[in-house]
Amino acid sequence: MRIYQTLCNVAKFRQFFDFGNREIANWFPGHMAKGLRQMKATLKNVDCIIEVHDARIPFSGRNPLFQESLAIKPHLLVLNKMDLADLSEKQRVLKQLKREGVSNVLFADCLTQRDENMKKVVPVVTELIESSPRFHRTENMEYCLLVIGIPNVGKSSFVNALRRLHIKKGKASKVGGEPGITKAVLSRIQVCERPLIYLLDTPGVLPPKIESLETGMKLSLCGTILDHLVGEDVIADYLLYTLNKHEKLSYVDKYELGEPCDDIQHVLKKIAVKLGKTQRVKAITGVGDITITVPNYSAAAYDFIRVFRKGELGRVIMD
Repeated sequence: MRIYQTLCNVAKFRQFFDFGNREIANWFPGHMAKGLRQMKATLKNVDCIIEVHDARIPFSGRNPLFQESLAIKPHLLVLNKMDLADLSEKQRVLKQLKREGVSNVLFADCLTQRDENMKKVVPVVTELIESSPRFHRTENMEYCLLVIGIPNVGKSSFVNALRRLHIKKGKASKVGGEPGITKAVLSRIQVCERPLIYLLDTPGVLPPKIESLETGMKLSLCGTILDHLVGEDVIADYLLYTLNKHEKLSYVDKYELGEPCDDIQHVLKKIAVKLGKTQRVKAITGVGDITITVPNYSAAAYDFIRVFRKGELGRVIMD
């Protein structure tokens, strides 16, 4: 009965997110433009393109600037962070991607030491290359792969995972939890001996213009756009809307809310109190200034977003 009442309450929540008069935060710094030029310059020496994307947003934010390159080279789409995605929707995603002309797709978790799907990458790539014309590279016995994608989807983790799996060596590419870690196309990195395969890791490149506010918010929620460009309070509100929309209600128990809520200010206040996230501020009164303790909404929003990105508030596919 309680579950039924909870779902009835959620059904009354927002059906659409109010973006107000906000504008899309377009983030296309110099290293992205330079990286894109470098990628195009290296294409003649590349046998296959591996596009890494976030499995939680399999359709949103894939850079149309890559499409010209993908059309002339064998292409594998790796949907990374599958441990954070709702895999009950996997077949729906694969069918829609196939309708869009993307048929070579692997779901992966590049941070897991023994991800079975990562073992499929080399055989799939080898088959793609051997069944496609290599033109001037026909006599070359080694394969060169170009790893592309938008920021913070795990491209460098993908490179390191392949090295760990096939040549038992550690990190070759620096990784981090925020976008913009890789700044330029790196030199060739060996990831396999039989067959001999090298990878080129590249900086994450967003489209110069993000297609919609909805897409921009999904990218922000997944950490692809720097938080301060959008605002953590806005990202937290969109996160609450998303969790309620997909009926992912574990945040209620996580923060001891008692029941689902659609008011971000109320949720952040509860989070701040539970975690002891408070701040002292001066208040002006009729008898002078006094110092009072109030909830730190910014710190609460940061924690709410951080916990979601770690996968602790449920798996979801937002597209």
